[in-house]
Amino acid sequence: MIKSVYFVGAGGIGMSALVRYFLSEGYNVGGYDKTPSDLTEKLIEEGALIHYEENVDAIAPCFKDKETTLVVYTPAIPADHKELVFFKEEGFDVQKRAQVLGFLTQAHKGLCVAGTHGKTTTSTMAAHLLNQSHVKCNAFLGGISKNYGTNYLLSKNSDYVVIEADEFDRSFHWLRPFATVITATDPDHLDVYGTKEAYLESFRHYTTLVQPGGALIIHKGLEMKADPQQGVTVYEYSCSEGDFHAENIRIGGGEIFFDFVSPKGVIKDIQLGVPVSINIDNGIAAMALAQIAGATDEELREGMKTFGGVDRRFDFKVKNDKVVFLSDYAHHPNEISSSVKSIRELYQDKKIAAIFQPHLYTRTRDFYSEFADSLSLLDEVFLCDIYPARELPIPGVTSELIYDNLRPGIEKHLIHKEDILDVVRAGGFDVLISLGAGDIENYVPEITNILLNRTSNN
Repeated sequence: MIKSVYFVGAGGIGMSALVRYFLSEGYNVGGYDKTPSDLTEKLIEEGALIHYEENVDAIAPCFKDKETTLVVYTPAIPADHKELVFFKEEGFDVQKRAQVLGFLTQAHKGLCVAGTHGKTTTSTMAAHLLNQSHVKCNAFLGGISKNYGTNYLLSKNSDYVVIEADEFDRSFHWLRPFATVITATDPDHLDVYGTKEAYLESFRHYTTLVQPGGALIIHKGLEMKADPQQGVTVYEYSCSEGDFHAENIRIGGGEIFFDFVSPKGVIKDIQLGVPVSINIDNGIAAMALAQIAGATDEELREGMKTFGGVDRRFDFKVKNDKVVFLSDYAHHPNEISSSVKSIRELYQDKKIAAIFQPHLYTRTRDFYSEFADSLSLLDEVFLCDIYPARELPIPGVTSELIYDNLRPGIEKHLIHKEDILDVVRAGGFDVLISLGAGDIENYVPEITNILLNRTSNN
């Protein structure tokens, strides 16, 4: 009966992949988003009817027939959102984004990637490995693949679908994976879970959802209990040990090679298309998924070499002999620590600075000491105000909590977003990273231009 699909929060990175799916299936597709973006404008070009005013009257008539319209929303949308309230009160079929993804994992063989961090890169890597192989795949990704310029891949000839399994709001509990990777279980989203124990229990429950005959691939050493159904094969992986791991790792000259070891044997001389050490772990997990789905040794080797990365994930914007600038989505202390260590490995003798925008008051409150430890691995830190996203301010919780706990001797500055471009113009660094999951990304194009102009004029 469904002819139309309406998205409340259409411009979110996860939601927009579903927008593209329903467009490709020939449905009427539209929705609301708070602000215009490059992504929403592309969705409009592709055929979606999107508006930016929270207004029931702005909803096109084709989306107001409750018998033929499915409404999809993201948990980031407030419960009192006027359009969401209208659809619920009028008795429309209203579902979370994760519920819709859950249906897709039941209709196809879901290859899912869960974990506190590494999800987007690993799932995008797995999607690329399969897409360029004879296996092919569909994919709903949490970032824009640089290989394809989109977060959605369509294959009419493949039964596999790659999905980023998001633990926020327990969304991943709607999924029914054929095979899944769990990359990390460092506590996060404590505004939802309350305690570390509840967070870990959520992952335990997720492991029960893998379908019999499938596979559970867990990073070695995680603090969690797995509880798979009978008939699920459990594997471990890591950079250096486990059922899937790397051997003979060679880093140098801006390149990384290693040999991939799996239960099926050894694939020699895997080259990382995005040569940072953090991607060895991500690559092993992605290759494990792709191999289980049927990709050949040579397809895995070629796919890893040609992987172009993901927007905002260790994303180099300027890279020359005078200055390096990259954008990274890292917004959890362990993500920042991994990112900085990978950069330090590449640029050992350079002065490395970061502009960091903390994401959420609750996350800052819960982890300000850990954030300070991670950021103290840098030479210089510029701390912006907290990006609130869905939250209201919490008294006493500001970026100053992190600032006050940075190690003695580090160059540190409290700034506002409006100061970012002046900081960049002032220079004084060899390598600059913009860190955070908020709107700091909006400054990246201008930062890039400033640094490119400076190096071209010198």
